[in-house]
Amino acid sequence: MTLFEDYQIRRIYDEEAEIWWFSVVDIVRILSQQPDYQTARKYWNKLKQRLTGEGSQLVTNCHQLRMTATDGKQRLTDVAIHQEWSGIGVKEHKELKHLTSQNLRDHMSEGELFFTALAELSTRQIAESKKATGFNENKSAAKTGGNIAQKARKELEEKTGGKVVTSNHFLPPGHKQSIEKKVT
Repeated sequence: MTLFEDYQIRRIYDEEAEIWWFSVVDIVRILSQQPDYQTARKYWNKLKQRLTGEGSQLVTNCHQLRMTATDGKQRLTDVAIHQEWSGIGVKEHKELKHLTSQNLRDHMSEGELFFTALAELSTRQIAESKKATGFNENKSAAKTGGNIAQKARKELEEKTGGKVVTSNHFLPPGHKQSIEKKVT
């Protein structure tokens, strides 16, 4: 679990594929500023129903993983993939931090987390404004969203003379989660 502002976001890192998976309901809760999980879940379910009715492949290609729900039980939830913005891949980012089996996001700095969130927000807004459907259109939105965050990161680094992506650790090592995938 990670925090964005005052919201918790459930996430899992797939070590083998080197991919971050984030709970769609948690992201929807933040973006729509829903007061509680159940309202966000209902909002996502209705949105998913509408998107499916419009023939959107965004929902068709949605993955599900088991994550801890608000009642403490492991339940299947829709997840989305994290796209890199840092100029280096997940593997290189982990090598920079000297991580082996640890969760990269748990070790990210505030700046690294912020630019990850900027890439995700930019991607969503671009996909919505272009009415993106299907894999290729959403992939294009993700690439553009990642580029926006990358440009902002580079500008900040130029102005401050410091690096956003660092080898510093922000959580003790030893955290590892296993994942169970179900493609729907």
